[in-house]
Amino acid sequence: MEQVDVVVVGAGVVGLAVARALALAGREVLVLEREAQIGSGTSSRNSEVIHAGIYYPPGSLKARHCVRGRQWLYRYLQDRGIAHRRSGKLIVANTPGQLAGLPGIMRRAEANGVTDLRQIDGEHARALEPALECLGAVLSPSTGILDSHGLMLALQGDLEHAGGSVACHSEVKRIKSHEGGLDVCMADGLLLRARAVVNSAGLYACALGAATEGLAPRHVPRPRFAKGNYFTLSGRAPFSHLIYPAPNPQAHLAGLGIHLTLDLGGQARFGPDVQWVESADDLVVDAGRAPLFESEVRQYWPALPSGALQPGYAGIRPKINGPEEPAADFCLQGPQEHGIAGLVNLFAIESPGLTSCLSIAEDVRQMLA
Repeated sequence: MEQVDVVVVGAGVVGLAVARALALAGREVLVLEREAQIGSGTSSRNSEVIHAGIYYPPGSLKARHCVRGRQWLYRYLQDRGIAHRRSGKLIVANTPGQLAGLPGIMRRAEANGVTDLRQIDGEHARALEPALECLGAVLSPSTGILDSHGLMLALQGDLEHAGGSVACHSEVKRIKSHEGGLDVCMADGLLLRARAVVNSAGLYACALGAATEGLAPRHVPRPRFAKGNYFTLSGRAPFSHLIYPAPNPQAHLAGLGIHLTLDLGGQARFGPDVQWVESADDLVVDAGRAPLFESEVRQYWPALPSGALQPGYAGIRPKINGPEEPAADFCLQGPQEHGIAGLVNLFAIESPGLTSCLSIAEDVRQMLA
């Protein structure tokens, strides 16, 4: 049986950030990733947005980690020369109800520590983005975009420079807890004994939690999968800011609406929508959803050309709440919650997980200090 200090299961952006933080603290760290390369799950199927921390309930883990993580992330991207842009975002209101909800967005953001928002009228919004149609908007100057793969490569580089390593094609089947530590049982039959294990398996974190001997079932939430489809635009969009529709105050906020984001090359993509699915592997974009996307986008961009949207890609949000339930917070579950020394489970790390990765990593490091 091979011995290792810390095993991190999952080489997505959060798993790599956690592994890096532990390695920099002097721990011997091995990251196990079942796929052929790092970051090939949820971390590669998102909007690559650096969120400001606007929407989340004050006092929630999402709010705290997003605001702190955004500050740390911008500094890290700058220091490492990783491509990013502080593009700014407009949250646009196109109905009286949405317009009436803008002050509430401002108040919630301020309670979360986001103090740079400005509410502007439709004329001001159109001065910033002439192709935009809206009654009013909230301007978030600290929202941005980044090269997520470049970030993950930098995190991996820091980890390896500190003595850690990443093993791909390494699927973990179960974990056994006992007085001597934690046994990590691999799909190929290899058995590792670790002092600490961080379950950062993303969409499969709940399944791995259920396959952890000694972990009481009450500590393992039921996984739910909310698919987000993206459509890309043929040609360039006439926008420089990210454009998000303001939430409908009466709607259940499972996502942030079909918004427009831009990659670092200026290419526009629209999404994600919310489509509840049964499998984490359901990643095919249904081209038949294009009319719904066009209808939503034309509320703030009336001049969207017909037929300009093409199926792009889809991602799955690793949720632990159902369609009619309030959105769940991040779940960072350590020994204090479940009683197993050395085990940390990371459940429901969806958006803003990318923005929050360095902040979540610091909390996990402290849990295992």
